[in-house]
Amino acid sequence: MDSREAERDAILRALAPVVEGIAATFGPVCEVVLHDYRRPERSVLAVAGAVTGRTVGGAMSEIGMRVLARGDDAEDELNYVTRTGTGKLLKSSTMVLRDSAGEVFGALCVNVDITAIDRAHSLLGALAGIAVPAADVPVTTFGDDIDSVVDALLDAHLRHQDQTWAGLDRTRRLAIFRGLDERGVFAVRRAIEQVAARLGISRASAYSYLSQARAGARDTTTDSSEGAHP
Repeated sequence: MDSREAERDAILRALAPVVEGIAATFGPVCEVVLHDYRRPERSVLAVAGAVTGRTVGGAMSEIGMRVLARGDDAEDELNYVTRTGTGKLLKSSTMVLRDSAGEVFGALCVNVDITAIDRAHSLLGALAGIAVPAADVPVTTFGDDIDSVVDALLDAHLRHQDQTWAGLDRTRRLAIFRGLDERGVFAVRRAIEQVAARLGISRASAYSYLSQARAGARDTTTDSSEGAHP
């Protein structure tokens, strides 16, 4: 094991007691998860609390995959609100972990179940005669199985296109692959095969779409950069 890996392991070991401490402080509505992004399919290294039902050895969520896709450019995401597939409303924070070279290798995540608080807020608003508009909160897939997370992201992109894969033209097909790539899906081992199977295309076709999507993204970035100069 090289010194960089040993350093990362030491940071994760030091944070393990912090996971328990934070969860104990906030009680049963709080869940704290320590992730090791070097193994996306089983990134959960330690967990305290049971808000999302995570277990040690489980996979990262789609939020973690997004952080992974951003690599060393990833930043902390603090106090964002999301909803689980079972309807729980969560206030969460994802704090990236870096080694001494500044490279991202994991994250410490805190999820607080605010479902009851949201209901109380709505009830108090109704009693006071104040309309409380329902918030448009995105649904996030939390699961110990990485395949379910990949499937959820693919389903979301297909719903956004409001069309089956067979009915999409090349531009919109590339948009799906670009979107999945930006969300970190293809950083997961065997994800390209899973996506190909779900879409009913060959693995070679999936790789071709991904390659073209990445080339198009690079071209767009280059054009924007060139256009920024007089």
